[in-house]
Amino acid sequence: MARPQSPCLSIAIARLRTAGANHFATWVLQAPYPSGYVHHDCMWPHTLSQSWKAWQEMFSPSGTIHELPLNPDGSFLSPELNQNILAETEQRTPTPSVPLHLGQGGWGDRGKQNPPPPASYSSRLMQHMGINLWQWLFEGPIQGSLQESKGIAIGQNLPLRVRIDLREPYLIALPWEIMQPQAGQPAISLSQQLLFSRTTSNVEPLLPLPPAESLNILLVLGQAEPGRAANSQFSSSNNGHLQLGEEALALAGVLETAFQTDDSGKYSDISVPTRVDTLIEPTAAELISRLETQAYNILFYAGHGIPGPDGGLLFLGPDTAINGTELAQVLVRCRVTLAVFNACWGAQPAVERLRSTNGQQQAIARSSLAEVLIHHGVPAVLGMRDSIADREALSFIQSFAQALAGRMSVDRAVAVARQQLLTLYKFNQPAWTLPVLYMHPEFDGQLTEPVDDLKTELPLNSSTWLGRLPSSAYLRGLDRPNVKSTESTNQVWPIRAGIVRVGRWEQNDVVIREQWVSQKHAEIFCRNSIGDTEGEPSYFLRDFSRYGTLVLGPEGWQRVHHQELLLQSGTQLKFGSSQGQIFEFTIEVPKTSGYSGTDCGTN
Repeated sequence: MARPQSPCLSIAIARLRTAGANHFATWVLQAPYPSGYVHHDCMWPHTLSQSWKAWQEMFSPSGTIHELPLNPDGSFLSPELNQNILAETEQRTPTPSVPLHLGQGGWGDRGKQNPPPPASYSSRLMQHMGINLWQWLFEGPIQGSLQESKGIAIGQNLPLRVRIDLREPYLIALPWEIMQPQAGQPAISLSQQLLFSRTTSNVEPLLPLPPAESLNILLVLGQAEPGRAANSQFSSSNNGHLQLGEEALALAGVLETAFQTDDSGKYSDISVPTRVDTLIEPTAAELISRLETQAYNILFYAGHGIPGPDGGLLFLGPDTAINGTELAQVLVRCRVTLAVFNACWGAQPAVERLRSTNGQQQAIARSSLAEVLIHHGVPAVLGMRDSIADREALSFIQSFAQALAGRMSVDRAVAVARQQLLTLYKFNQPAWTLPVLYMHPEFDGQLTEPVDDLKTELPLNSSTWLGRLPSSAYLRGLDRPNVKSTESTNQVWPIRAGIVRVGRWEQNDVVIREQWVSQKHAEIFCRNSIGDTEGEPSYFLRDFSRYGTLVLGPEGWQRVHHQELLLQSGTQLKFGSSQGQIFEFTIEVPKTSGYSGTDCGTN
């Protein structure tokens, strides 16, 4: 049976350009019930613009203020006016700000931050901004669709996925992750019942993604310092390379230790095997070659970059850069599921200057690195809305990795790591609001098998409750001598937990797609007698089929039909027809000192 997926409510936001600059439409793209696809027209309130301006004055690391462009053409305010606003802000706010280079990632900031604002004012500002955003988005029929969708998710005992598709690029900079319905309730990105992410439309179809059995991470550290833009050459030094090497070791250590059992032991039984490989200032060819030759499902990048209309540029190393569109091609081709970028521009669109106006600028639609990757078919992209300090970034990555190790979905893992940031660095600090998660509309967020889908089985070489090591039983398909095939059919199916089911149904352990095989044909199971602590395990064949199962014995092939038969190691079987493939049943009992035998495990 397919595992149930969490219901999803996806909402799009776009401006109605024929109705005025501050007139917007919100509508439901995906809902868990037919009447949930509603539409709502609304005005952008001036009070929300004021809240956004106050937010930037308080929390923006660079100190710049981006007014919402509510002009008829949707352009940004002119740079001169923006500088006047910034000058007025600096006069009102004596606290000095730290300049941030365009596109510089959080680790490049070396942990520098503005002095913390007064807790009471900053907390009220953050809460006020979150409530205003919630009340504007979830208004009228959109609010009703949310409530109905939450009820459906509660009835299924599953969280509700909430995704927003921002069709107007200048709305991307707003911290939608802090939305909250009212004071005293959690923000949407911190909720246990809601899994929040951003998405984008007009995407390439998502290729099939079976759950991974391990997490293979490629950690790439690109150029740390901005290059010389005049001649397009990027400077580097041996000292800088050594610093990157130390940084790579630190990050790899954080990732590797995060996947080990923590002090509480909560992931000890379900943790995922993990491998972390590192590339420092690679060329584009080296990066592509590594992705193509190794089966990575997570790419982690930290380094310098700049925004651009094609997803911006990542400066991998001296004289080496790759743009978002080029990177998207290789990530999709190599089946990378999750891309993580520690660069403040990764979730922000590029800006261009309008020729027809006096220095006015406007954001370029679908130009952010995250959007470009999602458009091309990358399932999930995690970036930063603004720069993040070293210690905050490391805390987030460690918690995020631990949650992935616990087989959580990507959006739930981001929520858990965000909660950790809030706990360590307080609600009134912007650290927990900085990670921005984009997910492909067809992606359910699951990298590995969820905990509920794991098979109940003993660890390898583990003693059972009787104190014995389990034996190994197998069903092996033998090659057909008279059938020409380029591939061997000599496949082996271990009989885990003491039972294996055979038939034409996909739900069977051994699937045989032949017309004479019944959907639920037979099963092989283990049975021990009560009190038998030293004897060998007994395996039986039980037939349910229409045409029976053939068993090779001393007198040739015998048919077993709706019966049980004791199997000996080495017994050969055919299911349904004498023309079918031969299967061999084998028992391998481990050789240990002091006993011989086993029990069969539990189902």
